[in-house]
Amino acid sequence: MDTAYATIALVIANVLFSYNAFKDKHYHNDNIFNIDRILVGKEYKRMITSGFLHANVWHLGFNMIALHSFGSALEFWLGSVNFLIIYFASLIGGSLLSLYMHRNHGEYSALGASGAVFGVVYATIVLHPSSEVSLFMVLPIVAWAYGLLFIVISIYGIRTQEGDIGHDAHLGGALIGMLTLLIMRPHLCQEHFITIAVLVLPALFFIFMIVRNPAFITIDSVLGKGKGFTTVEDRYNSDKAKSQQEIDRILDKIAKKGMNSLTNRERDILKNKG
Repeated sequence: MDTAYATIALVIANVLFSYNAFKDKHYHNDNIFNIDRILVGKEYKRMITSGFLHANVWHLGFNMIALHSFGSALEFWLGSVNFLIIYFASLIGGSLLSLYMHRNHGEYSALGASGAVFGVVYATIVLHPSSEVSLFMVLPIVAWAYGLLFIVISIYGIRTQEGDIGHDAHLGGALIGMLTLLIMRPHLCQEHFITIAVLVLPALFFIFMIVRNPAFITIDSVLGKGKGFTTVEDRYNSDKAKSQQEIDRILDKIAKKGMNSLTNRERDILKNKG
């Protein structure tokens, strides 16, 4: 098998960025997935940068083992460019579903390459549904059954919000990974129709039900309105009001003590406002 250069590069990038975040809390906070930073602050880069950060060494190690195991094979079959397209499409797809699911929970944060990794895993499963994979790296299981199991686990996890796991990113990444592969290899729709239907239809139906009837999931009742349940508009207006109050305070300070009384931070605020 040819060397999977793109897969190795992604593993190295994840290790380096995660290690940097382990050491530097500010770097960590500036790049993690955070609802308000994305929707209110419009820091859309976080939808990608958060995918290169991890909570701890175990989180990083598990994702990188899965990425190398499935990514190397997928890159060999599809080529580096197509592999990278699937990886980043899945990463963004997972972030988008998380963004939608938690749009009313401004303080929600997440990180990890799981969405992208799940996209790679499920693209590999669709390519070779009858191959054998190891469940939890121990129990051999046919690939399509492995895929169905984790689709069900992800749907259950989203509905109940059990555990500190980004099930929505997993589901979004897996779905986009499969759909991106099918765009690249449309003949698979006919060759592996049953497998694709078994994996894709439950995920699409679940997302359809969420969009049509948000009460279909219990996420808001689990997180609770007392834990940051507000609309994006409310949070935007609140931030805007606080910003204006700060501007008024600075202008009042100038009127009383003059420009020389301002701190560097206050000068920056006025400069950015202008």
